[in-house]
Amino acid sequence: MGQIKAGAIEKGIFILEKEIPYLVVEREFVNPGKGSSFCRLKLKNLRNGSVLKITHKAQDNIDEIDVEDVDSQFLYSDGESYHFMNAETFDQYEVPVPGLEDKGYFMKEGDTYKVVRWGDEALDIKLPPKMDLVVTEAEDGVKGDTVTGASKYVKVETGLTVKVPIFIKQGEKIRISVDTKEYQERINS
Repeated sequence: MGQIKAGAIEKGIFILEKEIPYLVVEREFVNPGKGSSFCRLKLKNLRNGSVLKITHKAQDNIDEIDVEDVDSQFLYSDGESYHFMNAETFDQYEVPVPGLEDKGYFMKEGDTYKVVRWGDEALDIKLPPKMDLVVTEAEDGVKGDTVTGASKYVKVETGLTVKVPIFIKQGEKIRISVDTKEYQERINS
C-alpha cells in the first residue's frame, strides 16, 4: 500500500477510504480561482457495491492499495458467491456477489476471467468491454412487422434479457456491450 496525493488520483485505481477498499469510478479535478484545488470522487465500495461521493483537497494523502489481476476460471455461482479457481495454483476461492450482480450476466462457466485481488480478498472481476453470447429464447418476429427499427426482447445463455432487432433468432450469437447491456451486432460464426 502506498500514499498518493488526491490530485493524482485517476479513474480505475483502487484506494482505501475509512479502511474499506474502493474503486475510483469518476474523478473531477476542480481548480477554483481562489482557494485550494480539490477533487470530487465517486467511489464504488468493493465489499457491498454501494457508491460513495467524497471530496478531497488536492494535497490530501490517500492510501492507494496494491491489487493484482489473477487469471481465474469461473466454476459456478450459488447466488451468494461466484466460485473461481486460480488458473496457476488451482486454489479455489469465492467472490461475494453483492455489488457484482451484473457481472454474472456475462460470465460463462469454464471461461477464464481476471479477478482483482487484494491480499486474500477478491475485490472485482474484470470483463472485456463486449461479450458474444448465444440467444436461448427468442419470439418469432411478427409477419409484416417491417417497421424500420422494429425490435423484440430475447434471453441469452447467461439469463440476461436484451432488446434486439426483430430478425435475431434463437441459437444465434450476438455481441453485447458489458457496460450498457445493449445489443451491438449479430455474430456469424
